[in-house]
Amino acid sequence: MPFCHVVPKEGRASIKVADVSDFWNGQPLIEVCDPNITACLQKRELFRQYKETGAKICFNQGIDIRLINDADIHDLNTMRIERLHFAWDNPNDRLRDKFEYFKKNYVRKSNIGTVYCLTNFEDVSVQEHIDRALARIYPLRDMGFDPYVMVYNKPSVPKEIRDLQRWCNNKIIFKSCPNFRDYKPRQKTDHKITGQTSFI
Repeated sequence: MPFCHVVPKEGRASIKVADVSDFWNGQPLIEVCDPNITACLQKRELFRQYKETGAKICFNQGIDIRLINDADIHDLNTMRIERLHFAWDNPNDRLRDKFEYFKKNYVRKSNIGTVYCLTNFEDVSVQEHIDRALARIYPLRDMGFDPYVMVYNKPSVPKEIRDLQRWCNNKIIFKSCPNFRDYKPRQKTDHKITGQTSFI
């Protein structure tokens, strides 16, 4: 989608340019910074090397649920995963089946991962933005994923979408108020103090 600046800067897929042993020297955690490693043609070899280190692996640029396959899930199940990150940015992408399939076959049921959900990008009404976001948030939550609302163009975001973001991303609120329609946003209060400080 046009909101993403990664493709023009870094291309559509990672390319293997080094072995894990070229930078890993026994550290307990490996932060994988490759953009969209799921699209890398050499991912099988890289996944094997990550597994063999025995270190915890954090794919901090995320896993592309649109491209993931059975071999990817098998490899992820054999690694020590720090936490997985996904994105469901485009509300027109029908990804529910993909997430359900991943959940069914991923072994860590209690920590499946965070899914970033973009809103405020398309030229639609505020209510439609909210409806499109909820159509992703509710299913993800019900499947055991952790939805996280990302706002495009923050300076111009309407209050209602900020409320949606706070409701979803504050996990205390999210768990105690499962329906966004029931959420009562905190009202801003005027902290200006008035009063007489001297007498004649």
